Amino acid sequence: MSLIATIKEVVFIPIHPKGKVIIAVAALICVLLFMLSQTTGFIGLVLLGFCTFFFRNPNRTCPQSEGAILATGDGVISNISRSTAPKELEMGDAEYNKISIFLNVFNVHVNRVPVAGKIVKQHYIAGKFLNASLDKASEYNERNIMAVENSAGETIIFTQIAGFVARRIIVSEKKIGDFVEQGERYGIIRFGSRCDIYVPLHYDLLVTKGQIAIGGETILAVNKEKFSLEDLNWKKL
Repeated sequence: MSLIATIKEVVFIPIHPKGKVIIAVAALICVLLFMLSQTTGFIGLVLLGFCTFFFRNPNRTCPQSEGAILATGDGVISNISRSTAPKELEMGDAEYNKISIFLNVFNVHVNRVPVAGKIVKQHYIAGKFLNASLDKASEYNERNIMAVENSAGETIIFTQIAGFVARRIIVSEKKIGDFVEQGERYGIIRFGSRCDIYVPLHYDLLVTKGQIAIGGETILAVNKEKFSLEDLNWKKL
């Protein structure tokens, strides 16, 4: 990579389209506050800086393997437990390993698809705004559930969950029937949230509670019958 390309990669981090209006409003408020005084203007500048930082949308180099499941968001793995699929999907009583990732307000909040395949289910639930670190947030909070069927016919479920601060989930234009790439962006949650990923039990988990995950890069679990380091590829998305 050339020096100029490296500088652009580090300095000019892309901004998610859904954040540009908010950043513009924050910039206008900043100007108005500076017209009042330098002190209030400084407060507006901090607000503008935070909004710009929050809606950053960096490119990632994503592992590509049909036998791997990637993290859907940045943050700390707050819980790993056995669970059935969300009842809204009406998928029966089959159990999964549910991996929960808690995103604080300083994490990148753009969400990424854990596996390549076809979107077979999608369900949005308007709910409460409990602390996203609590396990009951999976059942009561505002959330958006998606399920992708991979090339092996397995269904991988992943959920965006709003938190105490987050008041709006923004989902991309992905819909049932769309084909998605592993690691590609599919949505964003504003200001603090959580992601749940439901992993089939025959996958081996590679992460533990308390570990830091990076959306689109961290491999959460693998199916050893299909995963091979020799066959692993990477794609910038």
